[in-house]
Amino acid sequence: MATSRDDSANGKAERVLIVSLNYAPEMIAIGVYSSGMAEYLSRNGVETDVIAARPYYPAWRTYEGWRRPWWTRRRGPEGTRAVHCPIYVPSKPSGSRRILHHISFALSALPVLLWKALVHRPDVILLVAPSLISAPGVLAAARLSGAATWLHVQDFEVEAAFATGLLNQKSLIGRLAERFEHAVLGSFDRVSSISGPMLSRLRRKDVAEWRITEFRNWSDISKVQPVEGVSPLKAELGIDTPHVALYSGNLANKQGLEILPEMARHLRHRTDLTIAVCGDGPMREVLQEQAQDLPMIRFFPLQPIDRLSDLLGMADLHLLPQIAGAADLVLPSKLTNMLASGRPVLATADPDTALGQEVEGCGRLVPPGDAAALARELETLLDDAPERVRLGAAARARALERWDMTSILARFKSQISAVIRDPRPAAEGQRDLRT
Repeated sequence: MATSRDDSANGKAERVLIVSLNYAPEMIAIGVYSSGMAEYLSRNGVETDVIAARPYYPAWRTYEGWRRPWWTRRRGPEGTRAVHCPIYVPSKPSGSRRILHHISFALSALPVLLWKALVHRPDVILLVAPSLISAPGVLAAARLSGAATWLHVQDFEVEAAFATGLLNQKSLIGRLAERFEHAVLGSFDRVSSISGPMLSRLRRKDVAEWRITEFRNWSDISKVQPVEGVSPLKAELGIDTPHVALYSGNLANKQGLEILPEMARHLRHRTDLTIAVCGDGPMREVLQEQAQDLPMIRFFPLQPIDRLSDLLGMADLHLLPQIAGAADLVLPSKLTNMLASGRPVLATADPDTALGQEVEGCGRLVPPGDAAALARELETLLDDAPERVRLGAAARARALERWDMTSILARFKSQISAVIRDPRPAAEGQRDLRT
């Protein structure tokens, strides 16, 4: 059990160790948020160490220049100390291969974890899920160093694996995974997640109320500005249609991206529309094959981070498909920048889900898997420019209200200090990281 520590009162800098499978230089999804929290802490006087995998996401290929069978140390832009660990990266991540992928990270991270625990003596060790399989190593390192422990749930990876068919819930591996998840969730001093419905799911998994904290994802509003007029990137990519519907991000099975070609078949008559798919991942080849007879769907690589505003501002609206059953297990990280771009979001989710609650009022929702409804709603928005403008303004306001990076990370840092002082407070002393 972690003990109360207050190094700040003794004039010593607080020390945080972050364990995250995904980290910079990955440019999208969880890696962006793990990097952002580490850099913010370091910039604000916290000694911050990171243990991460070698970058591979979203293409599921280890990046060029990183294909070395050993550990790599790197200094981040704000002074963070990162160690990137060698891992197994499957080119086609099935359920069993994903498990091996996560196990390989847990094993290669373990010696670094124990070394950091003994040498650097962190005050808090924070694990980002995925990957829960690294939790035993984190808990062992915390016991060695006397650190408090924090689990931040970006995805409910076990349930997401069931929902996407990667694991069979009734199989032996499925049952063991559920038991392992339950044990892990009950072992950390803090367990945070990124939305109200995901916090409710933690409660249903028997996580004690005093352990639960909300820690939302965020957007660097200063780096994502609404584009007035026509984005210059549109011409650079050779898009000459008046309208663009954009999906940008990871191309994986949990997104339910198969609906996009189905939707496009209902819109063949819209010669004024390009459906732009910008990203990489295991579903890219599948989608390209499904869209062979659909010239309105065009595929582009991920764009550099300094072109993010131009990319998002190229869209008349953003497409955000998600499969049924996953809308309360994950909250797509790409949503933050979609909203910040000042464009409406068209999502496949029910209104009472985490995604549905975030999109309501600044976009449109259709039932998951209903390609015809998605096509109808897209066409309605394309033909109603004033409504797109209204929803886009609401989206930008939502981003400023709920997703501002500075306020969210400032509260996160404050909560880090609180858990160092008292890892196990009374329930009534709990603080949320709400914006």
